Amino acid sequence: MVFENIPPYVFALTSAFLFAFGGQMQFIGVSTVDLRSGTMVSITTAAVIYWSLSPFLLDGAHWTQPAVLIFVLAGLFRPSVSANLSVAGIRHLGPTLASTLSATNPIFGTTLGVLVLGETMTWPIAIGTGGVILAIILLSKKDTRVPATWPLWALSLPIGAAAVRSFAHVLSKIGMEDIPDPYFVGLVGFSVSAIVTILNQSMRKKSVAVQWRNKGLFWFVAAGFSFSAAVICLNTALLRGELVTVVPIIAAAPIFSMLLSIIVFRREKLTARIVIAVFMVVPSVAYIAINR
Repeated sequence: MVFENIPPYVFALTSAFLFAFGGQMQFIGVSTVDLRSGTMVSITTAAVIYWSLSPFLLDGAHWTQPAVLIFVLAGLFRPSVSANLSVAGIRHLGPTLASTLSATNPIFGTTLGVLVLGETMTWPIAIGTGGVILAIILLSKKDTRVPATWPLWALSLPIGAAAVRSFAHVLSKIGMEDIPDPYFVGLVGFSVSAIVTILNQSMRKKSVAVQWRNKGLFWFVAAGFSFSAAVICLNTALLRGELVTVVPIIAAAPIFSMLLSIIVFRREKLTARIVIAVFMVVPSVAYIAINR
């Protein structure tokens, strides 16, 4: 196959762009669509896409492997929980700032690696973590000249999403030792998350019916397409390449988001503080990954 010759960093770079593009789609849609409804639509769209590819990509023998349960467990958290936190962060903070804080994902992953897999904490990890903390402090500091448009607690939304994704990545990494199939990992994860979000939507006390006439929902459908492709690219990159090569490239998603905001969408107001934070978080995360 032609894809066999594509290097892992190409898949990682493509994944970073697709995550950023999906975030922009969600940012457009969330202005007119209920948060949970939009998230449900995105996740369900991705699940439908994966199942539509099953006649061509699904290996039925995988269902008999115990590792499936690991993927199911990961799907309970990602993307159902992480997506809700991520979309909430985008709504309150905007796509660039939200994706910047979400780029702390490798830090949580490294911490879980130390606690769960017995890896060693190194100075590069500590320095990189310090850089991210400084960026968060910078974002938290109020600017008296520019009225804040988001509450401080909103900073925890994309960071929480990053933590949840890291936990799911650890589970997926363990499961892929027995089932090295990037497509199957995404299929199980999105399917489980789709069921979780649909049930969660139906059990809400004030259930909000999905109004398909609302054009905003179709932005979430577009996000579902983008994220489904991003996840399979990410899994492929992790399967074929080394983590220390893939993670820094994935961390470039905020840069893509910022460029999309400026060049393509021209709708997000970028401040010097946000730009500085982007260029603090991304190198810090990359420094951690490269020096693992």
